[in-house]
Amino acid sequence: MSFLAKFKDTAQKVGVQATAFGQAVAQEAQSGSAKALTSFKLESECTKAARILQSFLADPAHPESALNSIPKEVLHRAKGFAIFTVLKAGFVWSGKAGSGVVIARLPDGTWSAPSCIATGGVGFGLQIGADLSEFVIVLNSDEALSAFAKGGNLTIGGSLAAAAGPIGVGGAVNTAILNPAPMFTYSKSKGLYAGVSLEGTVLVERKDANQAFYGQAIPALELLSGKVPPPEAASALYETIEAAESIDESGLPQQAYVVPEGTVGATAPLSTAAGGQAQGGQAGQGGQKIFDATGA
Repeated sequence: MSFLAKFKDTAQKVGVQATAFGQAVAQEAQSGSAKALTSFKLESECTKAARILQSFLADPAHPESALNSIPKEVLHRAKGFAIFTVLKAGFVWSGKAGSGVVIARLPDGTWSAPSCIATGGVGFGLQIGADLSEFVIVLNSDEALSAFAKGGNLTIGGSLAAAAGPIGVGGAVNTAILNPAPMFTYSKSKGLYAGVSLEGTVLVERKDANQAFYGQAIPALELLSGKVPPPEAASALYETIEAAESIDESGLPQQAYVVPEGTVGATAPLSTAAGGQAQGGQAGQGGQKIFDATGA
């Protein structure tokens, strides 16, 4: 058998497997099956969310890390956060599934009890491979928070506008958040996923997971409005945010990365010259993709 024939045969087998995976994910996501919604526990989701968020925020022990993190001012203005992972795999056809939590800032400045969310779907496009992505969505408006609190289906970039969030310190960040999009999105990927996918990310409330943890059916609206005390299981998540909000940025260079309007994905520069401002989607050597406005 020639090399080309072997490649076609392998590609066909992978395509069949990926298509079956994608269809299975779609069926479970669309049917709201118990398996799709309860395979993870809220306790572990909160622990995972704290770890993910910490990787996007500045380290209090190293204030200079703020130059390549979600800006402190973005945190201060945030109405809430959605933090989740998405596993995507495919060969022409693709499938994805993920889970995470949403929390809201209450009127007194404290944080609400978390509500579980899930995502899943299938798509078709020029794509091949497998990828695990970690997402942080900063909710900048009451509209964005309400969309999560009301439950149901929420399409990122569809029913609610989203934009790649700024990174760093300085005046460029302050300008970027004067009239922010309802949501800022940030992501990190582990793995290879080549090509462009056409599907959006749809997030749904995991009612069964919430009920399993809280002991009764509690709507996301009540969880995110402070009617339920914040659980100890989410303490690491709250502490991570508070630590990042208290970082001393005095003495740091005015170095920020703001994505041009209309850019759906970009690579953040990690080694911009001190005092400089980076704008656009191109990075110098050592760049690392840390956000993607598409939410795909």
